[in-house]
Amino acid sequence: MCSHCSCGQPTRTLKLRHSLLERNDTNAERNRERFASAGLLVLNVLSGPGAGKTALLERLARQWDHGPVGVIVGDLATDNDARRLQASGARAVQIQTGDLCHLEASLVGRAFDQLDTTGMELLLIENVGNLVCPTAFDLGERQRLALLSVTEGEDKPLKYPALFQSADAVVISKVDLAEAVGFDRPQALANLAGVAPQARIFEVSARTGAGMEPLLHWLSHQRQGMPV
Repeated sequence: MCSHCSCGQPTRTLKLRHSLLERNDTNAERNRERFASAGLLVLNVLSGPGAGKTALLERLARQWDHGPVGVIVGDLATDNDARRLQASGARAVQIQTGDLCHLEASLVGRAFDQLDTTGMELLLIENVGNLVCPTAFDLGERQRLALLSVTEGEDKPLKYPALFQSADAVVISKVDLAEAVGFDRPQALANLAGVAPQARIFEVSARTGAGMEPLLHWLSHQRQGMPV
């Protein structure tokens, strides 16, 4: 379709019909093949900012007893989370996304190039803290793990259903604060059951370690169920 701009020169509008996510999906499949070849269980960890993703991954790195844990960390700026995770024993690589509000498969693939996977069975991708944008982007993961902090309120699954509907498991985090913030546990569980009935639910405090054993057992079971 042609028209004219104010200077009298013809302009042309091109309608792009292919999916904007097509290139990302291609890169995600490439990542998935590489992860499978390395024998890795890979989780895409999603939540809003401040829900406790990094604290949970620190605890997982300390308690996972099947070799070292790898982490690819996405943040708009700083390498603070990668340094925290390295201090907990994880092999961590930081991605600084600048103004990009989510990780993309190509970024994850480049970060994976920097990771020593020797002896590793578990790779966690800590996505940018955002409840909307990351949901649409496949990174090549085998499972999605979403966090819902007790400090965020019981209605987060109702407000952001797409994220929770895409999750294989949901961690209700910071449960040690539940009483202090007046968290309505039955209502939160009902909301999750209504929006994401497929998801396994774990109630965890990364600070105290409460609830970690069922989560670790689930991760170990997922790893054992992978094709060789």
